[in-house]
Amino acid sequence: MEEVCLNSEPVFDMVDEYEGDGDGEGDCSAVEHDDETGSKHSKKEPPLPTIGLEFDSFDEAYDFYNIYAKEQGFGIRVSNSWFRTKKKERYRAKLSCSSAGFKKKSEANNPRPETRTGCPAMVVIRLVDSKRWRIVEVELEHNHQVSPQIKRFYKSHKKMILAARKARPPAEPVTEIHTIKLYRTTAMDAVSNGFSNVSEREGIHQPDHSKHLELKEGDAYAVYNFFCRMKLTNPNFFYLMDFDDNGPLKNVFWADARSRAAYGYFSDTVAIDTTCLTNKYELPLISFVGVNHHGQSVLLGCGFLGHKSVEYFVWIFRAWLKCMLGHQPQVIVTDQCKSLQIAVSEVFPKARHCFCLWYIMQRVPEKLGGLRGFEEIKRQLNKAVYNSLKIIEFETSWTEMIKKHGLGDNKWLQTLYEERKQWVPVYLKDTFFAGMIPIRENESLNAFFDGYVHKHTSFKEFVDKYDLALYRKHLKEATADVQSKNSSFELKTRCNFEVQLSKAYTKEIFDKFQSEVEGMYYCFNTRQVTANGPIITYIVKERVEIKGNEKEVRSYEVLFETNQVDIRCICSLFNYKGYLCRHALNVLNYNGVEEVPSRYILRRWCKDFKFQHVDLGSTDIDVYGPVYRRSHFHNCAVPIVEGGAQSEEQYKIALHELQELLNKFNLVDDS
Repeated sequence: MEEVCLNSEPVFDMVDEYEGDGDGEGDCSAVEHDDETGSKHSKKEPPLPTIGLEFDSFDEAYDFYNIYAKEQGFGIRVSNSWFRTKKKERYRAKLSCSSAGFKKKSEANNPRPETRTGCPAMVVIRLVDSKRWRIVEVELEHNHQVSPQIKRFYKSHKKMILAARKARPPAEPVTEIHTIKLYRTTAMDAVSNGFSNVSEREGIHQPDHSKHLELKEGDAYAVYNFFCRMKLTNPNFFYLMDFDDNGPLKNVFWADARSRAAYGYFSDTVAIDTTCLTNKYELPLISFVGVNHHGQSVLLGCGFLGHKSVEYFVWIFRAWLKCMLGHQPQVIVTDQCKSLQIAVSEVFPKARHCFCLWYIMQRVPEKLGGLRGFEEIKRQLNKAVYNSLKIIEFETSWTEMIKKHGLGDNKWLQTLYEERKQWVPVYLKDTFFAGMIPIRENESLNAFFDGYVHKHTSFKEFVDKYDLALYRKHLKEATADVQSKNSSFELKTRCNFEVQLSKAYTKEIFDKFQSEVEGMYYCFNTRQVTANGPIITYIVKERVEIKGNEKEVRSYEVLFETNQVDIRCICSLFNYKGYLCRHALNVLNYNGVEEVPSRYILRRWCKDFKFQHVDLGSTDIDVYGPVYRRSHFHNCAVPIVEGGAQSEEQYKIALHELQELLNKFNLVDDS
């Protein structure tokens, strides 16, 4: 496997001698050559010269354009060079088609015929940062016919063949080999076709193209140009490509600066969306998605996966983790898939791995739709999953459903039950999801690229739409920022909780919290049932709408600790969504508490949350610099603060360790 880091633009390894400056070396000398020594591996076009593409040396830049020219069917020469007078160091050069300009008139009796046409095709390269050469101007159009089918070589191509002959044993047929760190000829063929065009007689076996990216004509160059453009315009753009040893492209991952910055803010819960792989779309897209302070989906990186297997998932997970400086999320939500399970446990051993409930419930008609009594099975399944407040309630409801409908031998249900602790809400009450999983039957999820990707979306079509999709998402977030910061929210009750949180939460989160405040009026008969020192247990009853206008009364158990004003409801809305439920608010109100304790106002939902950090997506700040480290360190410290506030014992431990750390800093300062 060949893994290629693309934090720098593509650079070529092949070094051929280039033609010197001056008119005399630009003659268009066409030489016939036979198929054995000059046949090309591919009929596909090589990578196009692109503004912004950089190289490690002048030679590499020349070789790149020379390879491109040979496969297009024209020669090149260095038509102009600029040197610094003191050091005699070349800092700019123009590489032109060998038909550029015109020859000087000769005084000879039988002058050679004019072969030049004043062709405008060229690239201009310039030395940047005293070490790299960058393409700054490009003209691809010629004013004469060029064809890769013409079996001849221009002068600039001759040494390429001589170098190939020297590199191979005499007994073997001589073929041109382009060794390129990223975009070699065979690799580009592989990217275009999904498999290598190099034949077995050359000692390379044909790979199994079913485990490589199946890109159609034009897809490879669209992706290539997309990466070049993004790297040029997006300073902290990060991407990796995974090549097979024989050339074909297996996997691709990338994350732009905004995605990397967003993960600094919202790294608590991450969903890995593999819908395109599961539903066998033509585009094998995998997305890493978080939730911002408005409750909106935010992209944290994405990629293309050549095969739905453990090895491939592990590669892209490690690529993403490398991009995010090794900082693992607390919670990872994925589809229910064995390969995903193994890969997540290997790459993210510290994260809580859960399955997306919505994806599982969407498969119910497919998996159980053919069974007798399907509607009743579905109703009982929904009741067990969504309505169970205690584990015993779920176990009882599930067992009744299995026995009543004779489903003991159903393999799918067996697997669901065996893995119930990873997807059934009643088992996940100690996990913070930031609203990423639905806990009610009527809740749904939308994929980040919903509306931009369909069954037959091509790679080219996707990268063309990528900027538009992200622009609309960023515009939506920016609009929500302005509304949250500058608007006064409409209050619907006289409750102090509503007034308090209207000043803190973003509008979208406040609207959701406001519905809980309004829901307090559906709660009644709040009463104390037990008391154990400062911990008091209450029962709160609520009228809950189940179908249409039909309602039923449900009882919710709420624990209230009077000393620390700590409160927990059996519905666990705070862990699922990140704000207090109506039942907890009801008990606080019952005990005369007029404001929501600060520990239950998560900073991630506050309107000023991102203003406390630097937006790395809109600046040229180094993602590895002190500004990023400060933001990253702050996010790493938040779980310590939250954990230390959970109990007196944890508070003392955290405070002691913090004091020890501060003492070490003081020692360093004193010395």
